[in-house]
Amino acid sequence: MKLPFGIKSVLADDIAIDLGTANTLVHVAGRGVIINEPSVVAIRSRGGTRDVLAVGQKAKSMLGRTPENIETIRPLRDGVIADFIATEEMLRQFIREAKTKFDLIRPRILICVPAGATPVERRAVYETALSAGARRVFLVEEPVAAAIGAGLPIDDPNGSMVVDIGGGTTDIAVLSLGGVVQARSLRCGGNAMDNAIIRHVRRTHRLVIGEANAERIKIEAGSASQYINGELAEIFIRGRDLRDGKPKTVTLGSHDVAAALADPVEAIAEFIQQSIEDLPPEISADVCERGVWLTGGGAKLAKLAPEFERRLGIAFHLPDMPENCVIAGSAAILASLAEREHLLIKP
Repeated sequence: MKLPFGIKSVLADDIAIDLGTANTLVHVAGRGVIINEPSVVAIRSRGGTRDVLAVGQKAKSMLGRTPENIETIRPLRDGVIADFIATEEMLRQFIREAKTKFDLIRPRILICVPAGATPVERRAVYETALSAGARRVFLVEEPVAAAIGAGLPIDDPNGSMVVDIGGGTTDIAVLSLGGVVQARSLRCGGNAMDNAIIRHVRRTHRLVIGEANAERIKIEAGSASQYINGELAEIFIRGRDLRDGKPKTVTLGSHDVAAALADPVEAIAEFIQQSIEDLPPEISADVCERGVWLTGGGAKLAKLAPEFERRLGIAFHLPDMPENCVIAGSAAILASLAEREHLLIKP
């Protein structure tokens, strides 16, 4: 028997998912964000089969510490699925945690994808979510959700631009009159910053460090400028010396980290500049007058907004919790699906 929609909404939770390269956030209608975990899966290979041992924070804690038969992987690369089986199992576990014991039918799920995702990549996300236990799956571009989550007046006749800097991609959306004027994606984000730090430390200090150490450096001493809060910062790091293979400790100054991050910061700045130049003149004028909103975890890099302002000559705004804008916007779209259905994209 087919149930009316009103009954379905009572018997199942609506779930919004920010499926990110670095972290996955899950919002359940009426309960808020209940999961915020790293997008990492630990897999054991045994007798030609692959078994999932752990997902999320537990799996991330295993990075660089596993025996040969266990691998820790990030199943998403540059914002899209690189390992379908691992992604499906990760989603399945997160959905299982999100559902209440009173759920009688499978939930509706809205998932974000990068603005530059291809039709094949979108379809992969769609099929994976269905296989993981969704009744219906809706897709929305990440920067569109970020714009709504940041509180931009997207229904106004004036153009609003948001730049969402995630782990794998930097996505831009320009919205006006409730619709999308422009949406595009650059495969450069927080992970590119981590890799830039690894390369810089290896080149200048002959020291080998891992992803976790590079991420810590970025968080604690990372800056688009060599000054953090008006002061020079220092951070001690330990790694393996390339010359003799022995453990070695060096001190990185904020100028070191700023130099390491110069290339990804410049790439993102040029991407924003090109996006503004490609806009219709009226919308471009609106953006230059109103400024640009920065969202995503990468937007929290110290001095990033002032550095973009210096390079591009326009204002940049940072919401209170930029890393939560995408999931907040996704939840808002799912809550008012009839009014925002035109923002959804086809799988």
